Amino acid sequence: MLTNSEKNWAALTHLSALSQYCFPLGNFVLPIIIWSSKKDQSDFVDANGKQSLNFQLSVLLYSLILGAIIVPVFLIVFLQHLPLSELIQYRNFRIEHINFGESTGLISTGFIAIFFLVCLKIVEFFLIIQASIKTANGESYSYPLTIKFMK
Repeated sequence: MLTNSEKNWAALTHLSALSQYCFPLGNFVLPIIIWSSKKDQSDFVDANGKQSLNFQLSVLLYSLILGAIIVPVFLIVFLQHLPLSELIQYRNFRIEHINFGESTGLISTGFIAIFFLVCLKIVEFFLIIQASIKTANGESYSYPLTIKFMK
């Protein structure tokens, strides 16, 4: 039987991932601190700590993949309209006659990747809340689409 303390620490492990909105890498630092300090005392906290960290690492990997699509696409689209010779010779430039018509496919790809990144962050927020509620009730929770880095 799980104690209230175990349930609370497991829920706090999941909720601590929301600290990413307060300081950088908070979604990794706080769950690691809580998990490493309590994993030897409870198998329930250990399992939930691993779930939380695996999910955060998976979201990081998905975000990096989407970023690897977004950044080059927009750099290519905007740099092809930048007159580099004027920038190098005169240290100033003007972009004239912008025609993004030939780059519609690239721009669409970039915006689709941005849309998926926004959706990923929204889904991440709600899944963290759901995991916290489930573990606070003593149920085990497994995040969807999570790569198991730690078993």
